[in-house]
Amino acid sequence: MSEFKIERKEENGVVVLYPQGMLDAHTTPQMESVFEELISGGKYKVAVNLKNLEYISSAGLGVFMAYVETMRENGGDIKFCETPKKIYEVFDLLGFPVLYEFYETEEEAINKFNG
Repeated sequence: MSEFKIERKEENGVVVLYPQGMLDAHTTPQMESVFEELISGGKYKVAVNLKNLEYISSAGLGVFMAYVETMRENGGDIKFCETPKKIYEVFDLLGFPVLYEFYETEEEAINKFNG
């Protein structure tokens, strides 16, 4: 089992998160703390690059549900990009593509915030 970690960068006012490993009930507190930190810092535009995510559980998906409303109420959003097929299938199964935007590239996701 690989270690879960979240790298990040900021580009054009958008914070890009790079979760790596498995996002499940054991690792969701790490993701939650990142979102709490972003909100307290007034950062509401978030792109989540999922290219290195190996697994996501319903608990992992719940983190995004917990914070998207706050982001949107403050003029931001959570957008996903570079989603591996097996990860997208989990999102799709739970109806996420209706609620969230998914992009092929990180650049597209960032540009959608500023376009």
